[in-house]
Amino acid sequence: MTDAAHRVEHSPPLSIEAALALLLERARPLTERETVATADARNRVLAEDLSSRVDQPAWNSSAMDGYAVRTADVAPGGAELPITQRIPAGRCGGPLAPGTAARIFTGAPVPDGADTVVVQEICESDGQRVRLPGDLKPGANIRLRGEDVRAGDTVLAAGTRLAPQHLGLAASVGAEELAVLRRLRVAIFASGDELVMPGEPLNPGQIYNSNRFMYRALLDVLGCEISDLGIVEDSLGATVEALRAGAEQADLVLASGGVSVGEEDHVRPAVQRLGSLDLWRIAMRPGRPLAFGHIGDTPFIGSPGNPVSLFVTFCLFARPFILRMQGITGDLAPIRLRARADFDLAKPVSRREYLRARLTQTAQGDATVEVFPSRSSAALTSLAWADGLVEVAKGQTVAVGDPVLFIPFSELIP
Repeated sequence: MTDAAHRVEHSPPLSIEAALALLLERARPLTERETVATADARNRVLAEDLSSRVDQPAWNSSAMDGYAVRTADVAPGGAELPITQRIPAGRCGGPLAPGTAARIFTGAPVPDGADTVVVQEICESDGQRVRLPGDLKPGANIRLRGEDVRAGDTVLAAGTRLAPQHLGLAASVGAEELAVLRRLRVAIFASGDELVMPGEPLNPGQIYNSNRFMYRALLDVLGCEISDLGIVEDSLGATVEALRAGAEQADLVLASGGVSVGEEDHVRPAVQRLGSLDLWRIAMRPGRPLAFGHIGDTPFIGSPGNPVSLFVTFCLFARPFILRMQGITGDLAPIRLRARADFDLAKPVSRREYLRARLTQTAQGDATVEVFPSRSSAALTSLAWADGLVEVAKGQTVAVGDPVLFIPFSELIP
């Protein structure tokens, strides 16, 4: 064992902040890009700033169905004007003659000469003439050209993960295609002789491999390309070969199980044989044994085998690491909401803990959280029941009514 490996092996558990800082500092963002149709770009990461080709709106347009008029033609007590033109969306009317009104519809260009649009609900019309109220204000119900976006403005920044609203904005400024970073390639495997796939018979001592399905779904949400190396037997040789194969075909290797210090835990020594191990213990529950290192130049993250530990450590560590590798910029920390505890935790926790929790609301509208009865890291039912995590600091106790921090799953699995 090298001196560096010995230091990692025998160092005290890192704080969550220190561990996350280490991972993010060593994340190397992708640089390879490709061009995709805007319609196919959901969940991709924008590779360069997107500028608008047009003003938005492209003309002064009506914000409502109604009547375009000159305010000077309408006395304080109101006026009745002839309707000289009809302007639906997609058509342009002619200049508005003084003393007349134009029937206009939402999105249609406001004719030259008109300076206000009066909504149809407060007007009376027989189709030929319209009775208008008084006290009209210039500019009412008119969207001015370029008030949202000017041609040349940057509308989306490089590093943006493209959600439906981003694609709508891109299309609205004329972008048929978008330059995006290629998808991150992630290889996964699960360690454990006890694992079998759903559909296969369970022998004594065996369990179904739930981690494979959870890993795949978590990575799919993040838009990764997945190489599934399956179940790896509990041996050093098999683990070394799985890590080597993953590193050869992917940008990141993720493994579940085998990262602790037992005789059947082979991931840490296998990583050290092929590369380096930078951390393997974090002062948290669940998920204390979390391995991070490199297989050659390929980063590796190994999570505990218990499914709750895998889920929590993925959300808190693997997810931000992946986002940074994908080119996502800015603060990656999830939003924490303040709520009142609807539970007791009488004994101080020995290290920072993440309880599976559900956000509720009192009759008075106050946000409260309840927690799942079991704190077991093997209880997948707790994740299915919960809609977030309560973060409890080291040494903290909780009584009903105390303020607590709640992290919604929507912040971790968008």
